[in-house]
Amino acid sequence: MESKNKPGPKGLVQAAVIKNQPIRTQFWKLLLKLDAEGSRFFLNALPGQFAEFDLTNTPLPPMDLIPENLREHAGRTILLRRPFSFSDIFINYSSEGTYVSLEVIYCVLGPATVRMTSLRPGDVISVLGPLGNGFWYPENIKYALLVTGGMGAPPILHLASFLKKHYPSIESTAFVGARSIDMLPFEIKIGNKTGIMLEEFERLAIPAYVSTDDGSAGRKGVVTESLKEWLQTQKPAPEQTVIYACGPEPMLAACAELAQKHRISCQVSMERMMACGIGLCQSCAVRIQSDSPAPLYRLCCKEGPVFDSRTVLFGEGR
Repeated sequence: MESKNKPGPKGLVQAAVIKNQPIRTQFWKLLLKLDAEGSRFFLNALPGQFAEFDLTNTPLPPMDLIPENLREHAGRTILLRRPFSFSDIFINYSSEGTYVSLEVIYCVLGPATVRMTSLRPGDVISVLGPLGNGFWYPENIKYALLVTGGMGAPPILHLASFLKKHYPSIESTAFVGARSIDMLPFEIKIGNKTGIMLEEFERLAIPAYVSTDDGSAGRKGVVTESLKEWLQTQKPAPEQTVIYACGPEPMLAACAELAQKHRISCQVSMERMMACGIGLCQSCAVRIQSDSPAPLYRLCCKEGPVFDSRTVLFGEGR
């Protein structure tokens, strides 16, 4: 029996920057602290949910700190909020009350994320959330296979720490993919005996199998090949195993195919352009399996972003 977690209330809150620093060439880690009033909305936020950030008043960094390939368009006006999932959520208890901190890993890709790199401790931004539906946890689950590709890492990292804390009996294994070592959004250590280590999973004592397209880190090839090999050798009980995946849609489709072949449950976190985050703009449609001749769609921001892979028609609805 599977039961989805019902999302709690959402709110428009102010978040103060605690830390904002680069972790790789293109990747930054942002830590935000909510006040006591705003924290109450995020106390029960789930891995896979997200928030919309207002960056319209965030200034550009100095031109020499903007990546050269982004300088031409960096000055474009930011009109809409931007969606970000969480790589972790921390609850801090003190004599002054209960406070929530949000950790976000982001990739510097355009005008909005270029501006985010200028955020400094003490700066305040407006945050709308938590939004959408997160991952859920079937009864009797024993094995959680965490699959991430590219910038699908944040919700999977959040899920990894959440499972360790709330479901310690579940054995998690991570499968991480990227185009190259430079495109891995993680803190990386390289040891002579152990090879590449992703510190975020190391801290949680979760084994991580790394794959890169060019072979610059871990195994050469796509991440789902490592997942396929693990399933063939370990042969976990289907009714006790769940695949949790976030990344490029072809990777999600491959995870869904493997799950179907091995009769394993699979949940996928889909990516769409989510301009509003609350279902008003209708821009984030995901096509769903249906017996009807007419196409059936669900909104990624409201019914998702996490879906049962058996319900999704991959490659449709973009």
